[in-house]
Amino acid sequence: MKVSARAEEILETLWIVTVEGEDDAAHFEDLKITADDEALAELSRLAYVEIRGERVLLRREGREEARMTVRRHRLAERLMMDILDIKDASADERACEFEHLLHHGVDTKICTLLNHPTTCPHGKPIPPGTCCQQAREEGEVGVVALTEFKAGESGEIAYLAATDVSKMQKLMSMGVLPGNVLSLIRHYPAFIFKVGNSEFAVDSDLAREIFLRRNG
Repeated sequence: MKVSARAEEILETLWIVTVEGEDDAAHFEDLKITADDEALAELSRLAYVEIRGERVLLRREGREEARMTVRRHRLAERLMMDILDIKDASADERACEFEHLLHHGVDTKICTLLNHPTTCPHGKPIPPGTCCQQAREEGEVGVVALTEFKAGESGEIAYLAATDVSKMQKLMSMGVLPGNVLSLIRHYPAFIFKVGNSEFAVDSDLAREIFLRRNG
């Protein structure tokens, strides 16, 4: 059952304090939780939390929802930094807004796109999902840079990490665009690959900014 955004924020803080053992009193103060908080009442009705006087405790029934809330937030942080290149002070605020959209399998797709990261940009653990376990069991590594490819391998271009406009324009002029298939011919002394019927060569720095999904 999907809970409100405010309730998710409370669950996230409870997970950090209860499970990760972090002293996050300041975070609780920022949330301004009061006895008549509607989100707190919502969590209490679901039996996700227990209220003892001024204390709010995370119940066993609420642990999984709290864990997934933390997972979505930290995946959103990775998305902001790794894909959208948002690294300023607004990154965390935007991640908070975006995390509430990562439901119904969207978090799994983002996790796969990011190659199943284990930590957020701040070094805190990202609770693993079933997709992470499956990827480990099947030996899948999700999306990787072209530098991880071997000669003869091909894959679908997932995204470009280039932030320099001239580099991005160069790659786009080659047809290196998300959705196109790229085949690596050789990787030394330069990365020579084929897109469509044309062959191109780039150095290792530029190759690191091309991310692909390996073809099965």
